[in-house]
Parts: sequence; structure tokens; C-alpha cells
Amino acid sequence: MNKTLAELEDGFRGEITVLLLQVNKGVTAKGAPYLSFQLQDKTGSMDAKYWNVPENLLYAYKPGMLVKVSGDVLCHQKQLQFRVNHMEEVNDEEYDIWNFVKSGPIAKDELQKEITAYIASIRNEAIHAITQAFITDYEKDFYTYPAAMKNHHDFVSGLATHVLGMLHMADALCKQYTLLNRDLLIAGVILHDIGKLIELSGAVVTDYTKEGKLLGHISIMQSKVEEKAKQLGYTGEEVLLLRHMILAHHGQYAYGSPVLPMIPEAEMLYLLDNMDARMQSMEKALAPIEPGGFTPRIFAMENRFLYKSTLGNNSKK
Repeated sequence: MNKTLAELEDGFRGEITVLLLQVNKGVTAKGAPYLSFQLQDKTGSMDAKYWNVPENLLYAYKPGMLVKVSGDVLCHQKQLQFRVNHMEEVNDEEYDIWNFVKSGPIAKDELQKEITAYIASIRNEAIHAITQAFITDYEKDFYTYPAAMKNHHDFVSGLATHVLGMLHMADALCKQYTLLNRDLLIAGVILHDIGKLIELSGAVVTDYTKEGKLLGHISIMQSKVEEKAKQLGYTGEEVLLLRHMILAHHGQYAYGSPVLPMIPEAEMLYLLDNMDARMQSMEKALAPIEPGGFTPRIFAMENRFLYKSTLGNNSKK
């Protein structure tokens, strides 16, 4: 029986079946071509190198392929790496591709149930109608797409998982900070990243689309909100504020927002988005680390090391 990537250890020799997440070509200092891969299955991912790759195979492998790989595992710069001796594509029909992608911690049915309930709780007619219309239009993709290509919630259903985590916090904080308009904040949380369904190419082995590269999810979504509101016959301040929240949700010009948050709900949306993304990034980075150990430097976290405490986790949901 094939081992999963999470089960591999330094010194392993054998064959595994994995999804090719990334494929890159390189040349050694001596001019010899080689291939670099990121391998993935439902338990995680691992970098791989194919040295001395036959010339006829240099262009044979593409992201999204399911392959059988034989070789061995070694530790390189404190990270496990698979050294490929042989690789061949397998028949997709013999395997369920969903067994080779990272899935989220919450079942799709539960995500749908909770997010649907939050939408139903929006009392403002215009805000409710606009929010519901987008979920109806993009329901399938909304519950399967990742929230990002990497760094945070980069797994199937990652977007909906990210949204639900933010909704839980938003609901609690509306009770603490009564200046917040709950309808506006709940809608902003649900809508803020739907532009990624156009920015990214799919739920599995995703890449940036042409629209994603040229426009970005923030500008895509704010224009979609304006368009949808007109279709539904809404032109009031609710529409303007929803568009503002989407434009401002990265919080700073340097992070890609063309405007800064100018209403409390936009500020809170930015904080919730950042908090949930960074905590999930930390959780992901610390997962393989033994208590008392440090992660490698993490570029997305200001190039910091993270430390895994020996105290453990005693938080309860």
C-alpha cells in the first residue's frame, strides 16, 4: 500500500502516487537540466527534485497530473525532499483526484448550513438580496475554492472555511462593539473574497487567470457588486458601503487596497481578514513541528521563525 506524504521519513525508498502541484525546470552549475516539483496528496505537500532527467521527459510533466513516483527521501536544509528516480503519469480514472488535495477541517455540508444561516440573519433588504444573489450565482465554486494559492487556507473549501471563521468572530464582536452595523459586516465578510472565484482558475492546482493578473480580486468584486445591485434595482448607500468595504479590506495601500477603511465595519473587516489568515498560516506552519521546535523562516510572516510551545493547546471551540 502506498504511503502518504505525511508518512514519509528521511531515508524512505519506494514508490508513491501523488498530484503534481508545481513543475519547474532548472539547470545545474554544470549545465545539466533538472526538474523541481511540488508533490501533494490529501495529507500535505513535499518538494521533489528529478536530477539527471532524460531529455525526452523535460516537458512531459504538467501541474495537475497524477503520477507514480519512485525514489528516496532525504533531509535538505531541515526539510524533507523527495529525490526522483522515475516518474510516470497514471490514469486519472483509476484514482479519485479529491484524495490528492488538501481538504478543510469543516465538512462542506456544515459550511453551507452555517453560512446560509448567517445570510438569513441579515435584516437589511438590499444587503440581504445582494449577498444572497452572489452565493446563488457562485455557490459551487464558493464552497470548493481555496482562499489563496498559498500561505493561508490554501486547500479545497478554504475560502468558505476562511469566511465562516471570520463570521464567528464578526458575530461576537458586534455584541462587543455596538457601533458596528451587523448586517453590513456580515455581508462584507461573505462577499469580500468572492472576486477570487474569478481571480483564480479552479479548486485544484489553481493559478491566476488573465482577469486575476490584470485586475485582481478586489477590483473585480467591487465592480461586480455595483453590477449586481443595479440588476436587483438597488442604488442606496448600502451598495456604496459594500463596495467601499471590498476595496478597503486589505487595510493598507501597500497590501493592495486602493482606499483605506473609512467606516468601522470596513476597519473590522480588514482586522478579521488579517487575523484569520495569519492564524491559519501559523497553524499550518507549526503543524509538522515538534513541541519545543522552531519552523524555518516564513516569508509571509515577515520572514520570522515560529516557535511551537511545549504547553500545548487548551482552547475549545
